[in-house]
Amino acid sequence: MLKTALTAIFVFGLLVFIHELGHFSVAKMVGIKVHEFAIGMGPRLLRYKRGETDYSIRILPIGGYVKMEGEDEVSNDSRSFSKKTVGERIAVIFAGPFMNFILSILLFAIIFYNVMGTPTTRIQQVMENSPAAMAGIHENDKILSVNNVAIRDWDHLVEEINISQGETLEVELMRGNEKIQKMVKPEADESTDRFMIGIVPVTEKSVTLALRGSYEQTKMIFTEMLAFFGRLFRRQATSAEVVGPVGIISLVGQASRDGFYNVLYLAALISINLGIINLLPIPALDGSRILFLIFELFRGKPVDPDKEAFVHMVGLALLMLLMIIITYKDILTFFSS
Repeated sequence: MLKTALTAIFVFGLLVFIHELGHFSVAKMVGIKVHEFAIGMGPRLLRYKRGETDYSIRILPIGGYVKMEGEDEVSNDSRSFSKKTVGERIAVIFAGPFMNFILSILLFAIIFYNVMGTPTTRIQQVMENSPAAMAGIHENDKILSVNNVAIRDWDHLVEEINISQGETLEVELMRGNEKIQKMVKPEADESTDRFMIGIVPVTEKSVTLALRGSYEQTKMIFTEMLAFFGRLFRRQATSAEVVGPVGIISLVGQASRDGFYNVLYLAALISINLGIINLLPIPALDGSRILFLIFELFRGKPVDPDKEAFVHMVGLALLMLLMIIITYKDILTFFSS
């Protein structure tokens, strides 16, 4: 239980720190006065002041904030948030979710480099009686192109094979110093519902390849999560697919029992999720603040700060209510399992 709690604090702390660091760094970059950089909520546990900014850790390990001059109140200070251009203010707000996406790429890169390696387009093994074997493809061949489409990496190769839908492919290979062509007819794999030719790639430990693979992984998960939110808003997703803090802590506990890299993988998933949620145009979230700024850009003047603050306050109250409902559901699920 203690290990789960400490791991959950580590994961939540890392995600919040990186998110708020994005806001903080860009705010400082554009010259905004920052009063406080806080990790956690509630009473302070630790406090350190450097220059004009308080750096604090608070007792509740959920959330965090960067308190900027003139963000939620009227201020005539030339270094206030409200005195900066719309573009600068959007950059400050967008930087938080953006850093969550960057974090996920870095975490996946650590996993790819240390655990999985990065699959290349060079073939380590050709499965017996597979389409590749019947076409005369050999171990150590390197795949250069499929149907005259240059192959960038393993994921691109998998994509080109799958979109063939079983049609015969012209595959160009590098065998030694010679380029050769082979005709391969992919077969459907019923267990994955994908088309395959029966090859296993050589994996390499390369920082460049790990970063490229982690970027593709982040992009793929980002797309899938957007699709999920689309289903959720169309009421095509079930409530069982939505978890709150209790559900996440349960997942973190399971990941911690399975090993450190599983914790990193889960943290990367949650980080992408956090970035997407914060960009949704929901009052009190970063996406809503960006929406107000875009409205200001086209309108030529800002929305009344009191009215905007009221919208965010109502949105925050509704989000808290939603969180209570989801947490209640998580607790029921936890004790019934």
